Amino acid sequence: MSLFVPATLTGPAWRAANRELLAKTLAELSFEQLLTPAEVAPGRYRVDLPDGVGYLFEARRGAFESWHVDPASLRRRDADGQEADADDAVRFLREAYAALGIAGDTAGHLVCELTATLVADTGLLTGDSPGVGELADLPYAELEGHQTGHPWLIPNKGRMGFTASDVARYAPESREPLRLPWMAVHRDLATYQAVSGLSQERILAEELDEATRAAFTARLTERGLDPGDYHWLPVHPWQWDRTVVPVFGGEIAEGRVVPLGDGPDRYLPQQSIRTFTNIDTPGRRHVKLPLTIFNTLVWRGLPTARTCAAPALTSWVLGLRDADPFLRDEARVVLLGEVASVAVPHPVLGTMPDAPYQHREMLGVIWRQPLASFLDSGERARTLASLLYTDRTGRAMVTELVTRSGLSPQDWLARLFGALLPPLLHFLYQYGVAFSPHGENAIVVFDEQDVPVRLAVKDFVDDVNVSEVPLPQAAGMPEPVARALRSKSPDMLCQYIQGALLVGHFRYLADLVEQHLGVPQETFWTLVREEILSYQERFPELADRYALFDLLAPDLDRLCLNRHRLLQDGYRDMAKRPSIVFHGRVANPLHRGA
Repeated sequence: MSLFVPATLTGPAWRAANRELLAKTLAELSFEQLLTPAEVAPGRYRVDLPDGVGYLFEARRGAFESWHVDPASLRRRDADGQEADADDAVRFLREAYAALGIAGDTAGHLVCELTATLVADTGLLTGDSPGVGELADLPYAELEGHQTGHPWLIPNKGRMGFTASDVARYAPESREPLRLPWMAVHRDLATYQAVSGLSQERILAEELDEATRAAFTARLTERGLDPGDYHWLPVHPWQWDRTVVPVFGGEIAEGRVVPLGDGPDRYLPQQSIRTFTNIDTPGRRHVKLPLTIFNTLVWRGLPTARTCAAPALTSWVLGLRDADPFLRDEARVVLLGEVASVAVPHPVLGTMPDAPYQHREMLGVIWRQPLASFLDSGERARTLASLLYTDRTGRAMVTELVTRSGLSPQDWLARLFGALLPPLLHFLYQYGVAFSPHGENAIVVFDEQDVPVRLAVKDFVDDVNVSEVPLPQAAGMPEPVARALRSKSPDMLCQYIQGALLVGHFRYLADLVEQHLGVPQETFWTLVREEILSYQERFPELADRYALFDLLAPDLDRLCLNRHRLLQDGYRDMAKRPSIVFHGRVANPLHRGA
């Protein structure tokens, strides 16, 4: 057999990917206060490591004490004082990990995850990659395959568990459509849940054509099995091979888990890898499947309790939206509801609460409402993350969109904030409900001129949280919803907007628009603040909530995503998903005195 090597894995691409990742590493470790760069000249910094090694670079500072390191400026100084271009992110880790306090076992796994990220990054650095002019014309599903990944997490494409061939088949940047195989799971193993009126028969009729349903039925009856005894669901082909056959072998042998064959439609993976968009029949639902791979902090499975609760949570949150004239008619916010699910806990591992959590999240499906069905004629949707993209010529996506809109950069940003913030603020202030609107969950809907007009939110069920301080507007919550929702303090609810949106996305966007559009960062944050104040003036009756959920406070906790992994959890097995970590506080650019 021939050995597979990605065509993009070349020397120039490898060095370019390393420079980008090393710059990101220095920036994010400095932001999280694991490194303390010394300024040696205006805008130029040095980090000293053991054995006389040092790294020099140029950087811009931004809000939240952030760093933006220029990859082209990176230099490494050895113990003899000799300098050379720095283009080896793994070498930096080898030289720095002990001084950073990273344990050896964590550092060893991190080397593997960093290298896998670099291999994937070379695929985004090819000379024939499209420019932002072409990308801006792509549909939502196709655009997902051109994104660069999580801007904050250093190893953002580790996909630990995937082989190189798996990445070429299943990663979003590979842009390879696939047909999802289906399986039947006996009803004593699986639980089907759905919003009112969506029976299993109906969802199968809407997701599969009649010929496919007949073929799947025949596969069961030919084995002497009663189709009425089974729930049908798609499964990721990698998950079937890697997890279902080895771990559910007994259930397969006894005919309680039965492969049915491929579905008729082709799908493309979204950036999350495990969620798929139907490109043959866009009106069919998005499909979220578990993958037992470790990527961006967690194993990418489907927790049984949340999977079962997803439709009830969807009904409750959509009920709030539909009964609220501001959300429904004015903001016209789109919430992509998770309307049906099948959860399949392992019959043994699912009963072991102290087993590693990834073994209790191996099989199931969530069907999510399709984005395409909510767009008006002429509207186009792009994830918030796409606004951070810069093409091979150095032109930014946000520059392309502002140019197309005909608006000034400042007016375009005001429209962006006017689309994003009001619905998020209304859910928080009116109902004590917070989503996690990071770059992939928050989707910007644009009009025909590429002006931002409204917000769509996906994956909100997995990340929705409610205030532990009871609010009358959220009263009457159904018991299944109350059991599934996580209650948080007011400060923690604010963090879902501050950490996911302001720190997790806007701190990068603010630097980008300053560099590419000439909008000073002070102006950027003033526009954000003005949008929040405009909402508060619109609803003066909620004044007590503005104090309770204070987004304009002088400072806030410094959320640390990389520190969490490097110093606390590492790569060890855990019975529960990791929690978030804070380290110190940072000044809030939205504060009145900022």
